[in-house]
Amino acid sequence: MKQLGGTELKRLHRTWRRENNFRLSLLLENLQSPFNVGAIVRTAAAMGAESLYLTGSTPDVRSAAAQKAAMGSDRFLRTQRYETVAEGVAQARSDGYHVVALELADDAVPLATADLARDICLVVGHEDRGVSAGCLEACDTVAFVPLLGRVGSLNVSAAAVVGCYEVRRQGYAATGLPAAGLVEPADGGLSEAP
Repeated sequence: MKQLGGTELKRLHRTWRRENNFRLSLLLENLQSPFNVGAIVRTAAAMGAESLYLTGSTPDVRSAAAQKAAMGSDRFLRTQRYETVAEGVAQARSDGYHVVALELADDAVPLATADLARDICLVVGHEDRGVSAGCLEACDTVAFVPLLGRVGSLNVSAAAVVGCYEVRRQGYAATGLPAAGLVEPADGGLSEAP
């Protein structure tokens, strides 16, 4: 077994991308830290998200601090800014997304039990205050990440990673996984991974 090189890695990712038919976007509500914004941008781009909806006081993805974490990956996302979270949620819904907030709330469902095998826009909120009550009401689903340790919450960028991964995992469960251990060679067919 050996690590994949650049071309092999691109082919592997392309194979997985073809097998997931669901769209993914993220909405950031009033995030405070540009570093968290940058980390979320990089995750969103890596997970094949299409759009990023920035609402309220969320720092711009082009700020120097956000770029330090994003490493230029914002070029793979369509970024839109909205004054209010209501406008952002309305646009995401108009763009065809089922809007799912990640928040520790009384009526939230465990993330793994939420129906995410569809076009999803994940909403994450302020690092300290979380997703606002108004946004929770506007969302189609509110889900939480069950935590087993003594820490009661995740950093917002870590929660976004878990949410994006679960959306993609459920998408593969619904549409089928690519053949394990296979990569696409230059001729377009599949062969055993080296």
